[in-house]
Amino acid sequence: MLKQRTSMSSSMRLCAPWLAMCGLAVLAFGCGQNREAVQVNPLRDFGITANNVFFYYDNLERATEFYTQTLGLSIAADYGFAKILHVAPTSYITLVDASKGMHTTAEPKTVAIALLTDQLDEWYEYLEGENVEIKFEYDPVEGRPHHGFVALDPEGYYLEFERFNEHPENEHFIPLLEKTTTIFPDPALSASIPQGLGFKATILWLYYRDMEGIQHFFEEHLGLTMIVDQGWAKIYQTSPSGYIGPVDATRGMHSYTESKAVTVSFLTADLDGWFDYVKSHDAFELRLSEISEDDERYRAFVGYDPEGYYLEFDTFLVHDDNARLLQTMR
Repeated sequence: MLKQRTSMSSSMRLCAPWLAMCGLAVLAFGCGQNREAVQVNPLRDFGITANNVFFYYDNLERATEFYTQTLGLSIAADYGFAKILHVAPTSYITLVDASKGMHTTAEPKTVAIALLTDQLDEWYEYLEGENVEIKFEYDPVEGRPHHGFVALDPEGYYLEFERFNEHPENEHFIPLLEKTTTIFPDPALSASIPQGLGFKATILWLYYRDMEGIQHFFEEHLGLTMIVDQGWAKIYQTSPSGYIGPVDATRGMHSYTESKAVTVSFLTADLDGWFDYVKSHDAFELRLSEISEDDERYRAFVGYDPEGYYLEFDTFLVHDDNARLLQTMR
C-alpha cells in the first residue's frame, strides 16, 4: 500500500477455513513432516481467505463517495490514505491515495473488476438513472453464457457488472455461485440504492500477452484450478467469492501495458508459509527480501507476476482500525 512498504497477514500455520469446509486435503505442514517429503500445493497448503485489489486515486474522497454512496459498499477499514471496502463475502476493494501508494494515476489502468450480481437489469437501470458513465452497454442476447455491462468509476477504472447464466461453459462455476451469499448495502448508509441490489462475488480481470505462460504460473506456482475456460479468458477461484481472470490482451477490453495502476492482493492466515514457499521455490520475484512488519495493523510481502502485476499477500492483525474488517472476514 505504501511506497516504502509492502502490505498485510499473520503467521498462523492454518489453511483457510473455506478449504477445510470444502473437504480438500490439507498438507500436514510444519507438524513433524519434512517440507521436501511431500509435493507443495501453495493454495491448498497455505490458503487464501479473501481477495482484495488496490486501486489508486488523485481524489480519494470522491472515489470513496462513489463506491459507498452510489454502489453501497461499506468501509471495512479506514486507514486515512486507504479505504478497504467490503464487496462480497470474501471480496474487497481498497481505494488508495495515489500520492502515498505503490502506483500513480499516470500509469495505465490495465485491469477490470467484475461485480457478479443476480440483479443485473436492476443495476443497469439504477446506474443509468444516477448518470454513471457506461463504457459498454447492456445487451442481453439470449443464449450467451454471461451477460453484463461496463461502467466507469470516477477516475476511469472498469467495473463490469456481470451475471453468469446456465450454460455448458459454466457447469463448474454456477454451483459455486449458487452457494455464495449476496452482500446487500446497508439502507441506512446508501438510501439512494433500490432495495435488493447487491453483489455475490468478484472476478479480477488481468491482461496478458502470454496466456499459456500465465496459466502455467497460476496453476503450477500458485496452485489454482481453472473453473471456467472462455477460450481467450480463463477464471480461477482463489477464495469463496473471489476469482482471478487472465485475459488475452489482444482480445480483451485492455491491451497489454508494462506498468499497471493496480495491485492484486490475497489475504491469508499463513503469510509465513507463502513467503517461505515463494523464496524457496523462486515462485516469483519479490519486491523486498523480507516480510514487511513496520505497521502494527498488518504484515505483508509484495512480488511480481510474470508480466508485471504486483502481487501482495497480507494478514491483518488485531487492532482497533481492523475491528470491522476482521469481523467481516469471520
